[in-house]
Amino acid sequence: MRELAGDAEARVIVLTGAGEKAFAAGADIKYMSGLGVGEAKEWGALGHEAGRLLETMPKPTIAAVNGFALGGGCELALACDLRYAARTAKLGQPEINLGIIPGWGGTQRLARATTLGYAKELIFTGRVIGAEEAERRGLVNAVFEPEELIAKTLEVARLLGSKSPVALAAAKAACNRALQGGHAENLDAEAASFGELFASEDAREGMSAFVEKREPVFKGR
Repeated sequence: MRELAGDAEARVIVLTGAGEKAFAAGADIKYMSGLGVGEAKEWGALGHEAGRLLETMPKPTIAAVNGFALGGGCELALACDLRYAARTAKLGQPEINLGIIPGWGGTQRLARATTLGYAKELIFTGRVIGAEEAERRGLVNAVFEPEELIAKTLEVARLLGSKSPVALAAAKAACNRALQGGHAENLDAEAASFGELFASEDAREGMSAFVEKREPVFKGR
């Protein structure tokens, strides 16, 4: 993900699981059962860095949840900007059943994706939910039939890939500030970013294309 974050040719990142059974079914519990406190903290730090990259890299990240997304798998999906799920997908944070808590950002991102009360319900009970409930509660943006999931997700990815990378990066940064910091300061930051984009080649191209009634060709500059 570090390489992709810095790769100008990669406009959008899609994260999905191999095969049809799972997006990411969570950690190897047998492995985790042998960890000491220091090792567990290192394991948690690895997950937090993966989540941070998905959440903050300047290009959009999309999770195509094709099956089980449990524990760390659910947390990786939550770190993505957009989430689409197969109708057969199952999501949850079952760590409480092991006597631990989510350690890859779940306690924070789940509450931001839905509501604090609903996040507490899922985390406190360890309940696993289906794709339809996840969509109703805002965990995923849309649900598709399993055989359509990747094609539909790639449609969105291609659409985003046609946009200005400079504007997308600014939009992502601005949206990420919406649920943190002061409202007035965030509005000031948005206004500043809006104005600064007028110096970009992409802004000039986008507005020229609109006036000339043609599709814009953005260069990311």
